[in-house]
Amino acid sequence: MRHKQRVKLREQAPLPFLIESLSHEGRGVAHYGQQPEHNPDKHGKTVFVAFALPGEQVSAKVVETNKRFEEADAITVSNPSPDRVAPVCAHFGVCGGCSLQHLAVDAQVAFKQQMLAEQFAHFGGLVPEQWVPPLRSARTDYRRKARLGVRYVPQKGRTLIGFRERRSAFLAELSHCRVLDAQIGERIEVLRDLLTALSIREQIPQIEIAIGDDGVAIIVRHMVPMPEADQAALLAFCRELGWQLYLQPGGYDTVHRLDAPDAPHRLHYELPEFGVRFAFSPLDFTQVNAGVNRQMVQQAVDWLALQPGERVLDLFCGLGNFSLPLARRVGPMGQVVAVEGSTEMVERGSENALANGLSNVQFFAQDLTRDFSAQPWAAQGFDALLIDPPRSGAEAVMQYLPRFGARRLVYVSCNPATLARDAGILAQSGYVLKKAGVMDMFTHTGHVESMALFEKARG
Repeated sequence: MRHKQRVKLREQAPLPFLIESLSHEGRGVAHYGQQPEHNPDKHGKTVFVAFALPGEQVSAKVVETNKRFEEADAITVSNPSPDRVAPVCAHFGVCGGCSLQHLAVDAQVAFKQQMLAEQFAHFGGLVPEQWVPPLRSARTDYRRKARLGVRYVPQKGRTLIGFRERRSAFLAELSHCRVLDAQIGERIEVLRDLLTALSIREQIPQIEIAIGDDGVAIIVRHMVPMPEADQAALLAFCRELGWQLYLQPGGYDTVHRLDAPDAPHRLHYELPEFGVRFAFSPLDFTQVNAGVNRQMVQQAVDWLALQPGERVLDLFCGLGNFSLPLARRVGPMGQVVAVEGSTEMVERGSENALANGLSNVQFFAQDLTRDFSAQPWAAQGFDALLIDPPRSGAEAVMQYLPRFGARRLVYVSCNPATLARDAGILAQSGYVLKKAGVMDMFTHTGHVESMALFEKARG
């Protein structure tokens, strides 16, 4: 049935649509009924049109349909929006890694801030007292972490490396990537040729890339034992570039370093404004955009307006990206309590604190979806709180935050919907939304990163 429907859609001629707005994913929003060519049976039905911008009249091909809405791709545009630009990458439209390259970068940022404002209004009827300018960095060559699919295609006699195609499990055939750090993005073809030459090329499903200030690490996943000749070819390539090389024959616990077997699995990045240097494993979570990360940490610390000797709680702390700068700011008489669900990341944070000579920060492992009020680290109050949760937000911890008595709270978010939901809960607990703004961590995509400052109302 699904196959017949797709065949029918492929045979259907493109239809005209007037684009009214952008969806939260960055697709144009239109409705049936605006054109005489439209089917009256579909009057009012929503159509999400990829590659279309508000105000444009487009001819679009419907590619998916269901009861509530349809999806289409814009084929032609008769009146281009003033915000329309030429994509920076030749693979845009096929590769699913980016969705907004046809929209000017300034307009991308404005769209993301509008989305954040709409979510605040929808979930809690909230408006920040101040909208702050967006945090921005490089528009290309910025992404330091990625998992790239790999597939050898016998019919073509070569290997594909890259992200999935839009609406497809197939890999896009990339020759370069403009958003990946250029050390990788400009070497896609070289990596493709390298993997094609391996004897087990058909048994390599993915590679992972991690980049620090001091180098590149590549992790090669392989489904069968890798012959020594293949290992030697990979080693020669990585040593010429000074890259770290890791092999992964099974789960993540099988990852091992090949270029220097006895060396630690570590890369590094610095936050020079705070005089701290972080060590991380290529498998660790780190922010993909180094330029935005530096600004983000600086802004979060500044917004908390910390004084020497204050106590700060950092929830979902990871390897200490915020914790160590916070410890620097409160000084030796202050204290930072950093909490994270992953024991391995807690160990990494402690390692980084020790390496940076910081004794005023302690890391604790705790499942933050469960009651932690009885934990010793939670027994004392805090002057300030910082929360940097995953996409699901921090709803489970909201009920505990008022108990700490903190007057200032910074919430760093990668999902405006869960931030807005949690902001509504904070408002009910007497916190006022003072500032908010977006961070363009993932330029050319619909991902919205943001930060909000809350202060406890006096009274």
